[in-house]
Amino acid sequence: MDGFVSHCTNRLDAKGRVSIPAAFRSVLARDGFEGLYVHPSLDQEALDCGGHALLREIHDLLGALSPYSEERDLFSTALLGTSEILKVDSEGRVMLTESLKANAAITTEVTFVGHGHKFQIWEPGRFRVHLDEARSRVRDLRKQLSSRHAAAQPPLQPHGARE
Repeated sequence: MDGFVSHCTNRLDAKGRVSIPAAFRSVLARDGFEGLYVHPSLDQEALDCGGHALLREIHDLLGALSPYSEERDLFSTALLGTSEILKVDSEGRVMLTESLKANAAITTEVTFVGHGHKFQIWEPGRFRVHLDEARSRVRDLRKQLSSRHAAAQPPLQPHGARE
């Protein structure tokens, strides 16, 4: 697997370290990034994490914006200016800084959530609420897409009927 998938919850240890799931560590190792790139999510009380793939996506976004534009400066500040590179120890653990934990309201446990090119770290209760909302919205979107698809299709002909 080349991307981050699934989700799991791990506890912070007495020193404030948390083990990155083994499957996520494998993706990071293949990506070749030294450490873990982390920034607060732009639209959730969570942390976006990854390696070179996440950084490439950020740089592609910034590269599409006009140099010295307000939009580019805002995205740069939000995505690069608030980021941290965390060291992953030999046992696959990272220590989340106090500012990162405060941003995501993390206390004793975290939920790792795969998003393909990146993963997020959530406070578990907040993730459960987010997941419920995401499932509800996806059901609504699916109904809308099904309606649009059905409206675009020609009506079915009865079996044996000729045009």
